[in-house]
Amino acid sequence: MAADSLPVAERRHTSNTVAEADENRLAQFGYKQELKRDWGLAHNFGVSFSIISVITGITTLFSYGLNTGGPAVMSIGWIVVSLFTMTVAIAMAEIVSAIPTSGGPYFWAALLAPPKYSPFAAWLTGWFNLLGQVAVTTGISFGLANLIATAATVKNAGYEATSAKTIGIYAAVLVSHGLVNSFGVHVLRFLNNASIILHSAGVTALCIAVLAQAPTHQPGSFVFGQFYDGTGIDGEGWSVRASTGYVVVCGSLLSQYTLTGFDASAHLSEETKKASWSAPIGVVSSVGFSALFGFFVLMALLFSIQDFDTTLDSEYGQPVLQIFVDVFGEDGALALFSLVMVCVWHCGLFSMTSNSRMMFAFARDGGIHPFFHQVDARFRSPIRAVWLAATLSFILALPSLGSSVAFSAATSIATIGLYISYGLPIAIGLIFHENFTAMKGPFNLGPFSKIVALVAVLWIMCITVVFCLPTSNPVSDQTLNYTVVAVGIIAVGATGAWVLWARKWFTGPATEVSEAMRLSVDPTEPGALEMREKQVAGKEVKNISEPVSE
Repeated sequence: MAADSLPVAERRHTSNTVAEADENRLAQFGYKQELKRDWGLAHNFGVSFSIISVITGITTLFSYGLNTGGPAVMSIGWIVVSLFTMTVAIAMAEIVSAIPTSGGPYFWAALLAPPKYSPFAAWLTGWFNLLGQVAVTTGISFGLANLIATAATVKNAGYEATSAKTIGIYAAVLVSHGLVNSFGVHVLRFLNNASIILHSAGVTALCIAVLAQAPTHQPGSFVFGQFYDGTGIDGEGWSVRASTGYVVVCGSLLSQYTLTGFDASAHLSEETKKASWSAPIGVVSSVGFSALFGFFVLMALLFSIQDFDTTLDSEYGQPVLQIFVDVFGEDGALALFSLVMVCVWHCGLFSMTSNSRMMFAFARDGGIHPFFHQVDARFRSPIRAVWLAATLSFILALPSLGSSVAFSAATSIATIGLYISYGLPIAIGLIFHENFTAMKGPFNLGPFSKIVALVAVLWIMCITVVFCLPTSNPVSDQTLNYTVVAVGIIAVGATGAWVLWARKWFTGPATEVSEAMRLSVDPTEPGALEMREKQVAGKEVKNISEPVSE
């Protein structure tokens, strides 16, 4: 019998049982339910789908893609990157099914590593995840600021989109995201639904309209065979000084950056019903749908290019906008571009949501100052973590005032930071697979677990090297890819801090989990959470019996 056909009282009982099971599972990891758990599978999927937001990544990095390999690398690269990214998503889904908490990758690393190395694994993974989360929010919202500044020049020829003006627009965008995440948490679900519709039906309609109205279409030989290297000056691109292969691997950034951020389903797991099943399905389905949908968007834009040289050197500085203008004229182009910008705004909004949940969880375990582990009693939002995310994202964009490649560097930082944080727990689970096998959840790869994890780890190692490489030729202080600097600071800083002082006090979540499991009762028993809270009465077990911060 379907759940909807059950009597009201029985449905309410079923709902209570599900909620209790979720709370009991969280209690096993040493935590009390603090965030409001009212998200379903569709909402969990929607957050990751909105953050991946193929229209955001493709639009903001379309110019980069055309210059770094051209249509051939953009189209074929999308297929290759999508396949390997799916292995990462599947490997992550298996882990989040076993460990559904807001901490995400750093929490997984702590539990999968041997006790001796658990705190360091959590510490290092947490800092890489934090860097990646901040950089993703930067890449999305700063990309939106650039789109807004570009759109402003279409009908206003006297407007000059300077770096300072773009930073001002960026600050306003971050403030809007921060306000909604702070005081409008109850409307996030509705905005999530709107975002899913915009990113699916809205963008589909946009792409069909572009294909239908385009005066001419490029042949398949152009879309899948046209290579272009615009990374240097006077024709001295990387394909001349290095090799064509160098340009190809660097050009894959468009695809890999776009298919990033799906760990949001894990970070929202403490707010999701049936998290052990809904969260992993959210991870995998968001990547799968985004890969297929993104390929359709990319094909629609590439086939609709009217003149490659004009699009490449667009007078608007934005190739996608140029395609719209060539097909619909300036008025029609602005209407479609507005839809794109609304989608990007939603993408940035939910990126900050995911970002703040990670920081909230990391602060809960002592990775950052406990000041940021606070849930507002009225709005049920980690407001301090929200504004920490906004502040750090703003700071990361400041180098754009003096660097012409700051945006692509920010996207590289986001990609590398997040994927390293994805890869560490996957690698730990691969190495210590017996420990992982003992705790697997309902989403279980069985005999394919090791091979999927191995492919995922090797792919992450590959892109970590590739996206630290310089992408503009010649390399100067204006074109330096400072990705390696930011990632290096986190790697050296986090490791150095651990050796010097953090190892003396940071225990990570493993201690709380061990104590929680020692005191726990069977989580499937009715009233298990209440029984467990009675057991820990008077004991110093973190976040089990303490009230929500006021």
